[in-house]
Amino acid sequence: MKNLIVVVGPTAVGKTNVAIALSQKFDIPVINADSRQLYRELPIGTAAPTEEEQKAAKHYFVGIKELDDYYSASMYEQDVMRLLEENLYKTSDTALMCGGSMMYIDAVCNGIDDIPTIDSDIRESLKKRYEEEGLDRLLSELKLLDPEYYKEVDMKNPRRVIHALEVCYQTGRRYSSFRLGDNGKKNAQHRPFRIIKIGLTLPRTELFERINKRTENMMDNGFLKEAESVYPKRHLNALNTVGYKELFSFFDGTMSIRDAIKRIQKNTRVYAKKQMTWFKKDEDIKWFSPSDVTGIVNYIKDYD
Repeated sequence: MKNLIVVVGPTAVGKTNVAIALSQKFDIPVINADSRQLYRELPIGTAAPTEEEQKAAKHYFVGIKELDDYYSASMYEQDVMRLLEENLYKTSDTALMCGGSMMYIDAVCNGIDDIPTIDSDIRESLKKRYEEEGLDRLLSELKLLDPEYYKEVDMKNPRRVIHALEVCYQTGRRYSSFRLGDNGKKNAQHRPFRIIKIGLTLPRTELFERINKRTENMMDNGFLKEAESVYPKRHLNALNTVGYKELFSFFDGTMSIRDAIKRIQKNTRVYAKKQMTWFKKDEDIKWFSPSDVTGIVNYIKDYD
């Protein structure tokens, strides 16, 4: 029986340290499941594993893409499944995936139905409507067409809202139906391996303190310079993420650096809560403190 250990949890909870400990314990590499850490230009702002951490444990899918490259959860699913089948499972019965990107993890664990190519007329029509009517109008429409996805979507991310509507118009189906069946339950695809899900959690106050401190450390380690270097590409989807958006506002002169940092901390806390809401729905996840590596190892060894 092949096994895939999946370590999840909110941002800043300590997933990387636990993954390295498990990597060393079981002598296996780490498959990164953070969608922004794939981009090599963003190591500081995405808290990607450092050079020292990658020496301590081999990592896949870290710094492998350029900002201009198109990538998706569906492509990630295909790449990870290929890596497991053609590489990792040939040398070990156990593999390890770690990250906080909900859709990427879900894609590997449960699969994603193929979403059709969108007609250019539909794409242009929705783009024009967004420019003329604004995001709130499109959100109201999404709520009617796909109330399930409306509950999950980042309502400040026009790209995701528009894409969901594109799929609704193109197929006549809810966007969420590509992940959820008509009965509202997951269309999980069969996987030729056993999935062991480990969740990391901390008391909210402690987690929020870690988030605030990590943001300060990022600034001390050159995050401002990193954000400035990618500022000319701010229109790219890879940069539509917490940290970069706030610093871009500082560069635009619409926010002070102090307010930008505070906003990064606040928005990261909001994102962490969203992650926990998502993961808590999964009854297969066994929750641990990130300091309880021994308990995690024993759980994996005894998993039945």
